[in-house]
Amino acid sequence: MSAPDEESALLGLAPVAPDRTVAYGPHPDQIVDLYGPEGTYRPGDMYGPKGAGPGQGARPLVVLLHGGFWRAAYDRRHLSPLAAALAGHGLPVALAEYRRVGAGGGAPQTFEDVAAAIGAAAHEAGASRGLVLVGHSAGGHLALLAAARPGTPVTRIIAVAPVADLARAHELDLSEGAVAELLGAGRGKSAGQGLADRIAAADPMRQPRLSHIPVTILHGADDPDVPPEISRRYAAAHPAATTLRELPGVGHYAPVTPGTPAFRTLLTTLLDPRPSAALLRST
Repeated sequence: MSAPDEESALLGLAPVAPDRTVAYGPHPDQIVDLYGPEGTYRPGDMYGPKGAGPGQGARPLVVLLHGGFWRAAYDRRHLSPLAAALAGHGLPVALAEYRRVGAGGGAPQTFEDVAAAIGAAAHEAGASRGLVLVGHSAGGHLALLAAARPGTPVTRIIAVAPVADLARAHELDLSEGAVAELLGAGRGKSAGQGLADRIAAADPMRQPRLSHIPVTILHGADDPDVPPEISRRYAAAHPAATTLRELPGVGHYAPVTPGTPAFRTLLTTLLDPRPSAALLRST
């Protein structure tokens, strides 16, 4: 499937309504949509059988962060079919929205919202462990950045085609200046002084890794929107507890599109209780 076909396949899916929506702030975009197994999201859905722990039939809470290069034109609804599909496989899912560039977002509001949304989702799940943060594209950047915060309830990250190296993404001018827009600057010479410092402060490459949180990166080898080199650079900079899996013949959208082979890879990665490195050795 070509890159345009992948995008059309995902964006052509009808949005799926959540079981419940909760707010974590007063702004209309400060909300989290909840999808539960069997169509009912209940407090305590983070775990499966009563009393089960990790590796004993437990199912972690999955918090989804959508992409769209941090811009208001792209919202969470295009990942609602993914949220519903994961819930259909027995996973409680929280699909987070956050303020974005052009609608009250950008740095630092976007980053603050993601941290608050994760906290709200963990509270609603009724447990403080077993939280897998899954971010796609710009959402992958937000996932890696949020999990660097001390005290985070996140126990694992799966980043799909993440903008994991913000400085390199800015050098490549991904999505026509999206990084500068996120950080409140113009493009090129109009970016203004201090942009390099702002990039460093928001760049997962420059943040101290919390070594107890394993990271798996899934990146399509044919991704035209976020080049695979971005993920390679992150994995090389953070080799401990980071697993990079490049998916041959896959572009930017297939891993988050239900029904594709790349989606099956994402699902298998989510459901496998073993550490990321063990999963990689078995494939």
